[in-house]
Amino acid sequence: MSATGTLEFRPDRTTYIRSHATMAAIAMAGGMLILWLAGNPYVWTGAIGGLAAVIVRGWYLLDEEMGHVWQLKDGTLHGPAGRLVPLDQVERLRRLGSAVQIVTRSGDKHLIKFQPDPQATIARITAAGGRMP
Repeated sequence: MSATGTLEFRPDRTTYIRSHATMAAIAMAGGMLILWLAGNPYVWTGAIGGLAAVIVRGWYLLDEEMGHVWQLKDGTLHGPAGRLVPLDQVERLRRLGSAVQIVTRSGDKHLIKFQPDPQATIARITAAGGRMP
């Protein structure tokens, strides 16, 4: 909580890196599988391609993702790019990997990404007046 009494949900760098390591493992296996199914004798190159793609993506998006801070103040979640989600409009909160998905009554969906403890984030929003799944 900040000095003004505002709850903040900041992305965690370690969680970001861990998520990308998992994504890299999946991309590497997928690349190798595709090459194997295609009959390519150099299946191992799929692992290199998958790893390289995720590393480039992770490096490129790191600063942007680390800047996506959500704040809870005055009964409203304030997100990046001017997103506003009044807590009385929250229909559902659920964990998606290291993210918390917010679903509103109108069907809008938002992600609070790279949370070190998504369940704790859900609990904090719920305690402030958001609805549980």
